[in-house]
Amino acid sequence: MRPIRLLPALAAVMVAGGCTLAPPPAPDPTAPTALTPFSTSAAGAAVPKVWQPWSLSRFRAPSHYELVKDETGATVVKAVSRGTASGLIQYIDVDPRRTPVLSWRWKAMDLAPSEKSVDDSPVRVVVSFSGDTSKLPFGDRLFYEQFRLVSGQQLPYAALMYIWGSRTPKENITPNRYTSRIKILVVENGREKLGTWQAISRNVLEDFRRAFGEEPGTVISVGILTENEDAKREMEAYYGDLGFSAGR
Repeated sequence: MRPIRLLPALAAVMVAGGCTLAPPPAPDPTAPTALTPFSTSAAGAAVPKVWQPWSLSRFRAPSHYELVKDETGATVVKAVSRGTASGLIQYIDVDPRRTPVLSWRWKAMDLAPSEKSVDDSPVRVVVSFSGDTSKLPFGDRLFYEQFRLVSGQQLPYAALMYIWGSRTPKENITPNRYTSRIKILVVENGREKLGTWQAISRNVLEDFRRAFGEEPGTVISVGILTENEDAKREMEAYYGDLGFSAGR
């Protein structure tokens, strides 16, 4: 993934102005404890309202998401991106110690790696966790404020981003270029399986421990994300239902 470009002078402006972070996202006791499936909706209907639009930048148009039928007749999300950046996100309240396994299926039609980002992935699932952002290192807190000003949204304490990479081996974990609190984990790679549905199951509790070396807080959201920086090339991807379970 190639991170969003940030304004170079923004950090100096914030330091000089004494800007502080907005209150961090916290678990919402009214949030649902399960993800709403796409398959219960009809193809052509609106995406379920609990899956809210998730903008990554005020300076880029949103990607397009719609409900369609897959080859079996099940309703899935079709995502199309052409120089756009946005996703869909559902806010939830899940204890990863009780239900640590997140399962989903996805299908990527093509890969678009660039020289700067060999794993610019057309399909991504992002799991966000609660925590006290005031305890983060200064560099991470500064980036959080930059992101809030650029996107209008507050980043969570930590996030795992599962991707379909291009060249990086599976199970590789890479930190985001700007913050150590977003870890990119490759769960599929290469072109061999493009155009076919892939079923993925991840133990987010174990993945979090391996990625961050600490215990996770509550899972506060799950998002799907299809983004493409090349305005001359259309990227198409599909997402099936996502859900948490106790697993084995």
